[in-house]
Amino acid sequence: MIGYACCGSFCTLSRSLKQMEALSHTYELLPIVSPVVAVTDTRFGKSADFLALMEAISGKKPLTTIAEAEPLGPAIPLEALVIAPCTGNTLAKMANGITDTSVTMAAKAHLRNGRPLIIALASNDALSANLRNIGTLLERKHIYFVPLGQDDPKSKPHSMVCDFERIPETIAAALEGRQLQPILMK
Repeated sequence: MIGYACCGSFCTLSRSLKQMEALSHTYELLPIVSPVVAVTDTRFGKSADFLALMEAISGKKPLTTIAEAEPLGPAIPLEALVIAPCTGNTLAKMANGITDTSVTMAAKAHLRNGRPLIIALASNDALSANLRNIGTLLERKHIYFVPLGQDDPKSKPHSMVCDFERIPETIAAALEGRQLQPILMK
């Protein structure tokens, strides 16, 4: 079973769900959402609709709390955990050992088993405030990044978004213990 977690990069959630749907044909999936995704309606959609779609894709109700995510270590081991999208906020928390959401708890609990954590980053400050957090996580064992690049260099020069379509091959590489290359795309 693969954990599939989503954080609040609301403009990328539809791209993430397309990949979740594709993965559901190969893997059993366990959905996890950050608290902000669980309760926030935006111009990109309503939280209830998003949760219902995740449940329809996976056949499982999304985990939304720290208490629900904590057993993902030894009690409920996962083959891999994907965070797609992973926001800069969640990235920073993981880089600095902060466990205060369902997604960060899932990551912490999962990493105890020494299995792959795949980060599909979508961050407006990846090349500024979060650059050191990317570096910190690249150095850690069992953490892999979906290839990413600048999404709008002229208007948002610090923003980077992963190539969501490369999530499946990143998972496959991570399960073999290797980082998909190149990490940075043009």
